[in-house]
Amino acid sequence: MRKLLYILLLGVMPWFSVGCEKEGFVTDDGGVKLAFSTDTLTFDTVFTTIGTTTRMVTVYNRTSENLRLSTVTLAGGTASRFRMNVDGDTSLTVRNIEIEAGDSIFIFVQANINPSDATTPFLVEDAIVFGNGQRLVLTAWGRNAVYHRLLPGDSTWYTPVDCENWDHTRPHVFLDPAAVLDGHTLTLYNGDELYFGDGALLVVDSNAHLRVQGTEEQPVLFTSLRHDGWYDFLPGQWQTLWFYNYSTGNVIDHAVVENGTGGIRCYPGSQLTVTNSVIRNMSDCGIVGQGATVTGRNLLVYDCLADFTALMGGSYDFRQCTFANYWTYTARKIENIVLSNNLIVDGEVLGGNLLKADFRDCIIWGTYQKEVLLSELEGFVMNYNLDLHSIVKGGEWSEDPQFTDPYEDDYTLKEGSPAEGIGYQF
Repeated sequence: MRKLLYILLLGVMPWFSVGCEKEGFVTDDGGVKLAFSTDTLTFDTVFTTIGTTTRMVTVYNRTSENLRLSTVTLAGGTASRFRMNVDGDTSLTVRNIEIEAGDSIFIFVQANINPSDATTPFLVEDAIVFGNGQRLVLTAWGRNAVYHRLLPGDSTWYTPVDCENWDHTRPHVFLDPAAVLDGHTLTLYNGDELYFGDGALLVVDSNAHLRVQGTEEQPVLFTSLRHDGWYDFLPGQWQTLWFYNYSTGNVIDHAVVENGTGGIRCYPGSQLTVTNSVIRNMSDCGIVGQGATVTGRNLLVYDCLADFTALMGGSYDFRQCTFANYWTYTARKIENIVLSNNLIVDGEVLGGNLLKADFRDCIIWGTYQKEVLLSELEGFVMNYNLDLHSIVKGGEWSEDPQFTDPYEDDYTLKEGSPAEGIGYQF
């Protein structure tokens, strides 16, 4: 009886073993076609030597059959400038990936491009090839750049900027804080681009100068390193342009400053004239003056937690400027314009004379009922004038300027706007 049972089990076990394996999967040689969430996976700008953020594509099996992919591989092989992760497998060639009927898998891709001699963007291409012969195209625009970064063993918290040998043919990428040192002047021209990584900023020292000479067609760009997807307009990705104490003679003309924590910060005694420029997408203030002198002409400042703040006095003169606040990233907690002759430091209230804060032919508008906050400390001068032919939300002339579509960053004026002829001139 035992011998008979043993023989019966031997006959059953092969059938039983096969029954435990996945059945009903067809290989990709059977002509089953895949569907993709995109036909081409594109990386807009990839700076050489710096890897991109990860992008994802979804691979769908929309048939009624279970599919086993024999291979998923990069066409460029080991020379490819792309790397992929197929459902957790980072091999160059991934084998036997199964997708049940109506299901999908994820493929994650990064790009890392080698430097070249090119001074203009260049196209890098490859493809993910599937066992059934289908291909998913990968493209990236590579750019060479000049990098500013701290090196191991550096004794300072910043890297000095070589103003005299600045390369105007390539973008400059700041991965750490950098400084224009005493006795030097950094001059930037139309088409110059400065990209800043997380925590990076540019300091203009006490006896140093920044001269920006962009054009309407090619403004000088101060922006974040990342621009993929929603990072293209995300605030807080880098720090600020910081004009240190008593840095004078600074001029910014035709520039775009965007996606930082604070756009421009001017410390006590510093002096800046900024004209024909756009400051946007700041998680703190667009412009901060702390006992400084700032002159602004034809500025558009928007999508900042607050557009302009004067602390501990100073002297400020703005004409033909638009300060618009339709901040949506977090709850707003402060008015758009703050004018103050004081500052609290470690619990101590410090005062300074606000000699002048004039807004002539300007628009100050936003989602608050009142868009100007005044903070006055007795014993110090508090001079300001908001009524120099300016529309001010909650002020003497508080009439909707009728922006075309502020939630889509369109601050042109509708036909018949009461603000015609004032504010930023496009």
